[in-house]
Parts: sequence; C-alpha cells; structure tokens
Amino acid sequence: MLVLNDLRTSAAFLTRLPLAAPEGASIARASWAFPLVGLAVGALGGLVYELTLFLGLTPFIAAMLAVAATILLTGALHEDGLADTADGFGGGATVERKLEIMRDSRIGTYGVLALIVSFSLKVGAVASLGDPLLAAIALMTAHIAARATLPAFMFAVKPARADGLSAAAGRPPVRSVEIAVVLGVLALGVGLDPIRGVVALLLLLLTGLILARLTLRQIGGQTGDVLGALEQLCEVLILLTASAWL
Repeated sequence: MLVLNDLRTSAAFLTRLPLAAPEGASIARASWAFPLVGLAVGALGGLVYELTLFLGLTPFIAAMLAVAATILLTGALHEDGLADTADGFGGGATVERKLEIMRDSRIGTYGVLALIVSFSLKVGAVASLGDPLLAAIALMTAHIAARATLPAFMFAVKPARADGLSAAAGRPPVRSVEIAVVLGVLALGVGLDPIRGVVALLLLLLTGLILARLTLRQIGGQTGDVLGALEQLCEVLILLTASAWL
C-alpha cells in the first residue's frame, strides 16, 4: 500500500493526471518513484513518435510532437523551472532579487532563450535517432534518469527559502535517494550501450555538481525551479548522448 501511495504521490506531483494534490513531506518520501513516473512520460513520447511516423510525418515533426506530448503530460513543470532559474540567475543582482524573479510568473528573455535551446536540442536529438524503437528507448531513458537525479539533489543541497514547496518537502530519506539513483543507473545501463551509459552518468554527475555549486552561490540553496532546471539539463544531455554515436 505504501508503494502505491508513493507512486500516486509522485504522479500527482510530476504530471497533470487528475490525482489528489500531494503534501510537501510526502513528496520527499515518495521521490524514489520519480524515475517510474519518468518511465511513463517517456513511453508516451515514444508512442507518439511511432504513431506520427506511421502516419507519414517526417522524423523532425514526429520528434516535435513526441516532445510536446511529454510536456503536455507534465504540465511543463520542469520547463517552467528551467525558465524561472534562467531568469533569476541571469537577471537578478542580489539573492533577494533573484528569488523574487524566480517566483514571478512572467517569463523574461533568459527564460525564453533557455526554453528554445532546450526544446530544440531535445527535438533534434530524437529526430536524429530516426528508428521509432531507438527513439522510444532514448526518451524513456532520458525521463527516467533525469528524474532520478532530483532526490539526490534535494538531499545534498539545502533549500534556499524557509517557505515554498522545496522547504516544505524537506530532505528525502536516504532510502528514497538510493532507490532513485539505482533506477537511474539501471536505465542508463539498459537504455544506452555501456560506453554511452557511462558517459551519460558522468555528464549527469558533473551537471549536478556544477548546478549545486552555482545555485549555492546564486541564491544560497535549491528551489523547486532549480530542480526543474536540473531535470531539463539532464534530459537534454541524455538524449544528446543517445544520438551522439549513430
């Protein structure tokens, strides 16, 4: 029962599925299931890619629709975080101003550019794979492993605010972090070949370390927006790695 509750909590938090809104502390505990939600999101993208190719559309258009489907399912949760983080880090002069910008629902130039680059790289990487099976595997791998980084980041980097979702959630239990990491590593090992899997893992580790250092210097800790930015960066890197040695 606890496993099902955690799955429901993670799905409610990470998607637009009509489920009861989760509480902060339950999100941290259920964070081990983030990669499993990513599996479902990536599978939807892979299915859309295959169906649109079957209907005769080009790989590029199919990739655009596949990525759009994943955004629709998640409600652009992580994309919003990426845009807010880019705006805050790029446009604020002080910690207080950066946090204020990140809470503003309006989007600025840095946020727009970050979304354009992220979306374009994801679409280009998926389109370059061509084969529907390869594209589906790459999408599932990217969404699983990218979300697997979030519990570890929540555990390692303190919240920047005393309020907000990240502060309410708190640090995930060690067990949740361990399970999520194992699921992410398994996804990279199975979804990519061993060499690309190791490369992707090293890139994710490096990205997490750089973003942790950057966010501590910029705003003194992590927020939900920073977590969204991390997911997007990792997703892009995995898809690029999947398409790198065709």
